[in-house]
Amino acid sequence: MTNFSEDFQKLGKENMDVAMANINVVSTTLQTIATETADYSKKSFEESSAAVEKIMAVKSLDKAIEVQSDFAKSAYEDFVGQATKIGEMYTAMAKEVYKPIEAAVTKATK
Repeated sequence: MTNFSEDFQKLGKENMDVAMANINVVSTTLQTIATETADYSKKSFEESSAAVEKIMAVKSLDKAIEVQSDFAKSAYEDFVGQATKIGEMYTAMAKEVYKPIEAAVTKATK
């Protein structure tokens, strides 16, 4: 009976350690993602403002369309790059969170 109690306590501690490690990974990753998103938003706003200023300064409709097209292309490429980067961060977080769970399952099935 003592072994069962000790094993149960050990299992509880191991599970708590895994949970705490996962919380740290998730917390750190979400902080990084929030910082990346804020930086991207600031950069995007600044680039949008610069594009509006350029459009207001042009003298012809053709030039305004060219400036707008260049901005739209650049904004789209930046967005796709940022979305890919954030997606990769979420994927890395999921893999990191899964590692201790995988180890626990492997250990339990032996």
